[in-house]
Amino acid sequence: MKRFWVVAGCVGTFMALAILVAITAPRQVGTAVDKLVQLGFAVAALVVYARRRDGWMTAAMASLATGLSAWIWGQQILGVQLPSTTIAPIGFTLVPYLCLAAVVVKAQRRRKDDQLPNYRSRTVVVLDGLIVIGSLFVLTWVSALESLTRKWATGGLGFATVVVHPASYLVLLVTIVVLSWTHLSVRQWPMLFIALAGVAQSWSGWVFAYYISQGALAIPTSADIGFMLCPALFFLSALAPARDHEPTPGRMRMADMLHLLVPYLPLAITSLFVVWNTATGGRLKPVEIYVGFAVVGLVIVRQLLTLMDNVRLVDQLRVSREQLRHEATHDPLTGVANRSLFRERLERALAVRDRTRPLVLLFIDVDGFKAVNDNNGHAEGDIVLRNVAARLKNSVRAEDTVARLGGDEFGVLVDGGDADELGARLRDALAPPHEVHGRAYRVHASIGVAQRFSHDPAVTADDLLGAADAAMYAAKRRGSGAVVVHGSPLPEMT
Repeated sequence: MKRFWVVAGCVGTFMALAILVAITAPRQVGTAVDKLVQLGFAVAALVVYARRRDGWMTAAMASLATGLSAWIWGQQILGVQLPSTTIAPIGFTLVPYLCLAAVVVKAQRRRKDDQLPNYRSRTVVVLDGLIVIGSLFVLTWVSALESLTRKWATGGLGFATVVVHPASYLVLLVTIVVLSWTHLSVRQWPMLFIALAGVAQSWSGWVFAYYISQGALAIPTSADIGFMLCPALFFLSALAPARDHEPTPGRMRMADMLHLLVPYLPLAITSLFVVWNTATGGRLKPVEIYVGFAVVGLVIVRQLLTLMDNVRLVDQLRVSREQLRHEATHDPLTGVANRSLFRERLERALAVRDRTRPLVLLFIDVDGFKAVNDNNGHAEGDIVLRNVAARLKNSVRAEDTVARLGGDEFGVLVDGGDADELGARLRDALAPPHEVHGRAYRVHASIGVAQRFSHDPAVTADDLLGAADAAMYAAKRRGSGAVVVHGSPLPEMT
């Protein structure tokens, strides 16, 4: 960054000297210095942007260099009178539009947290730009542009380009200012120098247009100061470093609000101006009416896209919430319920007052799992655990709850069923070997069962879990693969 400012200081000093020479030297010498300095910086900016592979800005600088070359050839060598009808004005006029395309491409670079499709973000940026441009066109046409074009009508075709040229730079400037508030990628040093180049070029362009409208055949050198500064500022924009600065939360909230208001503020100002103009006796011309309708149509399309995005974001928010809730209540390895969700459903089941079916809780400990982990690693042990969870889920109904309560401990909650039959079914489901990477692992389950046949407010979830846990340890003492059933948790706890 420090190196860039040294270069910027050198460029500024050089430009100050060049402008001083162009103003004070004889006209022929001053004009030559003026145009050669412009062409030199335009070519330098072209080379730097080409090396950076910035296609739109490279095209813009190529257009500027072409326009300057044609202008020097036509005005200084061939002696073409102003306003010029050579290729030069076309090259000059293309520059702001190519720069505008570069700004739009820069603005569509997405933030990391942007959930919208890339094409949708690009469409909104383009629509915002068209709405702003259309609103400014109507505003300037009603206020000043129409009177200038009347004078152009008797001044030759070249003057059309003379008017469009500075107006286009104003559109570029407004677009950069607006997007810099709503897009972090535009809030960069290169964009600042492009905006300053637009200010310089537009200022001299309007002065140039004024002199041409007055019938001048030669423009004072002092009016060319903006034209001289523009290529130098483009050159600095090519060298300026670009950094992403993280915004403060308050700034982003303001930026988000401005992003919503971008197309509506210029439209509202233009509408008020048009209403005032017609209320004071002015009449709308066909150009104003057609462009106005086009801008309103663009606003409607933009609003429809915004509504579609809102619906999409709300749906994404709903899916994200469901996913977060699922992750908070389910075991990440096996996908079954975790201890928290299992306890919540157990408490809900115990709170049923008019119970007509037994509530069965099975506490399962996988025997032999530690040997799988120790001998073959945790990766294969995790596969075995997933197989165990899948077999348990396939052995009960969809409305029953299977949960992983610990490392190799599982719980099953069944509302309605025979405890002995359930225990035997789950034990048999886990008995077949588990095939993992061509190896067969045999694990067994010690199953403790606790059940409730009626509502009892004195019995808590901890009571029933404790009874099933105690029954499971009793099953382990009997031997691997045993099932122990207890009917009431309270005796087990005492």
